[in-house]
Amino acid sequence: MADASEDLAGLLRRVRLLPVLTITELAHAVPLARALCEGGLPVLEVTLRTPVAEDAARAIMAEVPEAIVGLGTLLAPADLERAVALGARFAVSPGATPELLAAAASSRVLFLPGVATPSEAMRARDAGFALQKFFPAEAAGGVAALRSLAAPLPGLAFCPTGGIGPHNVRDYLALPNVVAAGGSWLAHEGELVAAAWARIRDRAAEARRLASG
Repeated sequence: MADASEDLAGLLRRVRLLPVLTITELAHAVPLARALCEGGLPVLEVTLRTPVAEDAARAIMAEVPEAIVGLGTLLAPADLERAVALGARFAVSPGATPELLAAAASSRVLFLPGVATPSEAMRARDAGFALQKFFPAEAAGGVAALRSLAAPLPGLAFCPTGGIGPHNVRDYLALPNVVAAGGSWLAHEGELVAAAWARIRDRAAEARRLASG
């Protein structure tokens, strides 16, 4: 799994930001993905939190070929099977149960397990996952917690998510053990309803500049 973690880390390092998308209307999926890709953020996490999530991910993969689509909010081994069946490039979980880690270790899909404590990080590392999602980032100690994890866990890298936005994303990205940061601030529900795709595109472009600066 080390090679897989390196592949996913390389993917995230290139973009530094991972939009986390909770899509409630299927019609929003494709224009939203196009706006984010045009803004320079082609790596997208579609969360399995709504009834249309799988269809949304499928539509994006079919109609926005430049998008690199992963599934988020995986809670059980069956969700990993759904990700593989859909052809998702990667999968993300909010936590990491022993069952989920075992299934992910033998799965074809790149997996980003969620951790919030040193013990959870060590268990995920022992299962073969050197790249991990630190969640919920702000509630779990934020930048200070990740900085504290760097010395005792030097082989681990993180993609923090939860409470991150333009006000603090650069603080996270400045940490040497952070490869990228995820968040939902890049696409607000009201903008999707209003079909404000240009606004989302421009915010993505500005966020990409912010992350690269």
